[in-house]
Amino acid sequence: MYRIFLTKEFDRGLERISSRDRISIEKKIKEYMAPQLKLEPHYGANIKKLKGYDPETWRYRIGHYRIFYLIDEINNDVQLISIDQRKDAY
Repeated sequence: MYRIFLTKEFDRGLERISSRDRISIEKKIKEYMAPQLKLEPHYGANIKKLKGYDPETWRYRIGHYRIFYLIDEINNDVQLISIDQRKDAY
């Protein structure tokens, strides 16, 4: 089972999102994303490993937003590192 940590950069990105979208995203993170990442952060319908990134970076899709995270296999940690709209993310 993996533990989930939020970085300061992720918190700052979440604060920049409109309050209406933020409430929806926080609800989806709590109800869908967090349980899935705790069990298996490598695979899922909204999960994709990004190519060409060092360290290995993964993304989770929530509507028009992308949440980027790193997986620490040694400590079984998932670090949410940023959140961006799809148009700004890549």
